[in-house]
Amino acid sequence: MPAIDLKTARFVRGSAAVYAAVLLPLCIGAACAQDQGPSAIQKKLESVYRLTKTTADKSDIVTAGAVLVLQKDNMLMLAATSANPCRNTYKDGKLAQSGACRANEKAKKFSRFAGLIPGASSVPNTGPSRTFVTGEKFWVTKIEVKDTGITLDFFTDPINDLRYSTSLVIPFGAAPPSPEDALKAVAEVVTVAPSEDKGGDNAQPAAEGGQPEAPASAQPAAAPAEAPPPPIEAPPPPPAEPVSVSLGQTIDQVIAALGQPLRKAKVGTKDIYYYKDLKVIFVNGKVTDVQ
Repeated sequence: MPAIDLKTARFVRGSAAVYAAVLLPLCIGAACAQDQGPSAIQKKLESVYRLTKTTADKSDIVTAGAVLVLQKDNMLMLAATSANPCRNTYKDGKLAQSGACRANEKAKKFSRFAGLIPGASSVPNTGPSRTFVTGEKFWVTKIEVKDTGITLDFFTDPINDLRYSTSLVIPFGAAPPSPEDALKAVAEVVTVAPSEDKGGDNAQPAAEGGQPEAPASAQPAAAPAEAPPPPIEAPPPPPAEPVSVSLGQTIDQVIAALGQPLRKAKVGTKDIYYYKDLKVIFVNGKVTDVQ
């Protein structure tokens, strides 16, 4: 093996130091880019907006996820079975649909004049549709993040025996934002509904302190006259009859007795209504079990 002189050894050590100084920051930068890219955004969103799984034909829910609350008006949804879905795009603080979808909605409202609306005759009929407004609730079934933006798929509970679905697109600017900024952008349109059993957030603090003491009298008070007899209190009203739910009752009868449920779920052919201390299960619109 040939000997290496001192000058050559110093050159090798210097070159290694240069490589380390250049390549190490690049590796760190690549790791940071991975933490800020589409996969990191998707992971962040799915940790907050838990996905709901539907049946293949979109007729029912298999696994319920987070319930979302709409924060903006004008979210257009079509029947979940529609073959021509219209997407909603959120930009500059507003929700909007494509020109074809808007023309189709106008054509359905003024069907007699569809031929006079530019582009309406060339747009296929999308079937039943509904425009959702701030405060309405639904589920999220898919979240997809790409370099160009975020796409979320929504799915509703039955409304007059019909479920609706749609997609929401939130485009990015020149570069993907951080996961935290992406989460803020989505929260401008939809937020997660608070848990129904979470209490205490709106409780008012108890008043502090008592009534001020009355000043002491300079002279002792005279003995009071004989106290009058205490008034006769009216008997308490009889307790209200307990509300009961019986097997075979319809959904309307249960709502009339217990009011609207805190939460609803549908599993297969079953409708499940959750009350504070009660769970009522319906099959084909009639009570089959009470837990």
